[in-house]
Amino acid sequence: MADGAQSMYVSLCYSETSPYDSCISCIATPISNDTYLTGYQYYENSGENPEDKNWGSYQYVSLDDVVNNFMLMYVGNDKLINNVSRYNVLFHAKRGIQEVNYDALKEIKVLEISICDDLKFILPNNYVNYVRISLYKDGILRPLTENIQTNYSNSYLQDNNCRVLFDQNGNILEGTSLLDNDRISNQQKTMYPGDGPFSGREGFNYNGMWYFDYPVGNRFGMNTETSNINPTYRIDKKSGVINFGSGMAGELCILEYVSDGMEDGDDSRISINKMAEEFLYAHIKYQILSSKLGVQEYVIQRAKKERTAILRNTRIRLGNIHPGRLLMNMRGKDKWIK
Repeated sequence: MADGAQSMYVSLCYSETSPYDSCISCIATPISNDTYLTGYQYYENSGENPEDKNWGSYQYVSLDDVVNNFMLMYVGNDKLINNVSRYNVLFHAKRGIQEVNYDALKEIKVLEISICDDLKFILPNNYVNYVRISLYKDGILRPLTENIQTNYSNSYLQDNNCRVLFDQNGNILEGTSLLDNDRISNQQKTMYPGDGPFSGREGFNYNGMWYFDYPVGNRFGMNTETSNINPTYRIDKKSGVINFGSGMAGELCILEYVSDGMEDGDDSRISINKMAEEFLYAHIKYQILSSKLGVQEYVIQRAKKERTAILRNTRIRLGNIHPGRLLMNMRGKDKWIK
């Protein structure tokens, strides 16, 4: 090696009995610098498709790199953690990525789907929780309100004596509920201004009968909780669908949601933002120490406090609080309300 040149020599060896057990090898090999992309590789993907494969990739570190780095730098006979299997580190790394996706990363996925006459939106296969559901109409995103009353139901078939009917295998026979039927056919009364067949129409009373009756709470004694003219929805988590009010038929729905970062089970695609990388190491260390036999409690508590402190810093970093955004929000503080 030439004078002044610097290099790092590390290597991993794997047990012959199990591909998941790894240790630090005494035989050193140099780490290559192939992980850094040239400008041509980054912008054009070396002329291959898809062209945008590497765009924004420098923000992230892969799951494989996280596990390798942890095994190299945190595990050893002279370290706090020793004799730990690689699959243990991999498991805790995945759990840490899931937790930080729910809490701090704020990497929101967006899906656009047209709503048909059945008024259902099937949740995406990587859906965990929603951020916002909107109606896109006339070039404007209109946030929708969750219906505080249920708008869907299962229905058991019954005989004339209201006894539940069964098939030959003893399973309960089910049909379409009246609640679902009225919602889909636009016959269901509602307390929301935007739903229902009588929305926006005046009502009057003649001989004790109301005609064109205005929905409850729309004009006199309006409830601010339900004062939204846009269609409403209700999420059926067990069935994996969003049930909309009749006003969404034929409209375009935008779903903003969060996932768990597992990339459909493909470990080669799992990555985490570099600003959360240190938290992931602290999370793995704490989880291993807390489940390991014979570790003193003060060591576990120290690792727990370290994890909590780093998570707090990670939230601040990923919060992206810019002075310019705060200034834009504060400009309206002196506005007169007439």
